[in-house]
Amino acid sequence: MRISELSVKTGVSIRSLRYYEEKGLITPQRLTNGYRQYNGSDVERVNNIQLFLDLGLSTDEIHPILDCTTEISTSSKCASEAISLYEGKLRDTRTQIKQLREVEIKLEKIIAFWREKTVGK
Repeated sequence: MRISELSVKTGVSIRSLRYYEEKGLITPQRLTNGYRQYNGSDVERVNNIQLFLDLGLSTDEIHPILDCTTEISTSSKCASEAISLYEGKLRDTRTQIKQLREVEIKLEKIIAFWREKTVGK
């Protein structure tokens, strides 16, 4: 399939697919006319890339573990890399949640302050 078909099947823009290729996340075959040629497994691979991006991973973080998800692998290397990556992302997420809760408390206080000022008038 060509890049436009892969884009339709995955919902990912052609520009993003070219970027994934640039980053080494997907590797299409090249036809003699220079067109990219993808196969059915590339749909799953792109979907996995999207999942990881939705989890907040960067393309550089995705690259080392992507093959672990697209191939049946029981490699301890894959497992340890994935665990390490996910634990780091979980720590980052918890830090962001803590920061957002602090912002939420500050906003609630500011809103209460201004409500008190407008009710008093």
